[in-house]
Amino acid sequence: MKNIFREYDIRGIFKKELNEDIVKKIGYFLGLKIKEIGEYVALGYDARVHSPTLAKWLTSGFNKSGIKVLNMGLVATPVNYFSNYQSFEGITPSASVMITGSHNPPEYNGFKITLDKKPFFGDDIYSLGDEIISSDILIEDDENSTFIDAKQRYIDFMIEEFKELRGLDKKLIFDCGNGVASVVLEDILKGIGLNYKGMYCKPDGTFPNHHPDPSVEENLKDIKEKLKVDFELGFAYDGDADRIAVLTKKYNIKGDELALIFAKTMQNPTVIGEVKCSQVMYDEINRFGKAVMYKTGHSNLKVKIKELDATLAAEVSGHIFFNDKYFGYDDAIYSTFRVLELVKNGIDLDKEMRKLPTTYSTDEIKVKTSEEEKFTHIDRIKEALQNPPSTFPTIKEIVDVDGVRVIFENGWGLVRASNTTPVLVTRFEATDKDSLKTYQESLEKLIRQTK
Repeated sequence: MKNIFREYDIRGIFKKELNEDIVKKIGYFLGLKIKEIGEYVALGYDARVHSPTLAKWLTSGFNKSGIKVLNMGLVATPVNYFSNYQSFEGITPSASVMITGSHNPPEYNGFKITLDKKPFFGDDIYSLGDEIISSDILIEDDENSTFIDAKQRYIDFMIEEFKELRGLDKKLIFDCGNGVASVVLEDILKGIGLNYKGMYCKPDGTFPNHHPDPSVEENLKDIKEKLKVDFELGFAYDGDADRIAVLTKKYNIKGDELALIFAKTMQNPTVIGEVKCSQVMYDEINRFGKAVMYKTGHSNLKVKIKELDATLAAEVSGHIFFNDKYFGYDDAIYSTFRVLELVKNGIDLDKEMRKLPTTYSTDEIKVKTSEEEKFTHIDRIKEALQNPPSTFPTIKEIVDVDGVRVIFENGWGLVRASNTTPVLVTRFEATDKDSLKTYQESLEKLIRQTK
């Protein structure tokens, strides 16, 4: 069971790994941690068919620990995060748990945890797992909880925050992927009065139309077809609505590209990116602000944005974190309206994309390994790079904040261990196709030689 306790969250297959005994214990032992800072936890869940069952089991564990559960029901992950900053009849949650499998296949589910407005992750999750696995405590059913309408609070907040968008003359299309984005998105769009069409808006945890991962091009083919004819701007979301894809008729704008466009409208911005972000983002932002490279992972970036009091953070996959006029967590719904705000203020997204220096890049390429081997493999690669083969391209710099990012004369290559699956993740970028091929072939050969 230890593999369900991961770097950023707890995640596994329903019943096979996330069974009744384990989930109740998660609630109990996590509840004991929460008791150190308060007595209330806000609980929400996504559209997966087993999410309500997990909510009942988790609630039983919380009640056993003496923690009181504030149940918000079916919500998007950003609503769950939002609840940490709200008071409900004088009660402010000390923690929140979102039950979600995010963009994983339908049989998966998991828990994203926030304590005292901070992500609960890394060593905290691993030590929690050790406590749970070694415990034989029996926890009876106790589903007692108090309902809070965090969803309506969030909807009202967004409508008020973006009321100036009323009258935006754009035909918009939204692909909710049968996840939970639509649970709040449609009410906000209607409340502001925007011209839109929704696709796959009914929450359905079997995801009958396409997999809820907008970072995969295949999952965007339906919205792209709509954009060709009837619509000007499109948005797509993952299963729990903390990741976004922004599409024009010409471009699928990645998270790092969005961050650069946003940063241009901000005064002296500090922007945090992950190791997979384009060098273009770092170089361009450093011309007028400050760009910081940090570890991949929503929990890592939430911590770093607060530590540096940064303006914005972003992942290539579409996690966008606004600390400018917002709370510093990843929220695809909020990011949607910040994009529309740019458009309302006269920003031409296609024009901004055309301004970017030309680069050639790969998508993420995954190299299979094992949980036991992946981090030691990275160590061997780092060691080999200290004395690379004579045929290896000239290395300008090595960044080892998360795996190893090798900076070459005309681009870079990345290899890092995934924190959630038994793979090494690689990505490459260069200013010309020949260099891209050279860097990719050279680093991939080194990966094979160090197995």
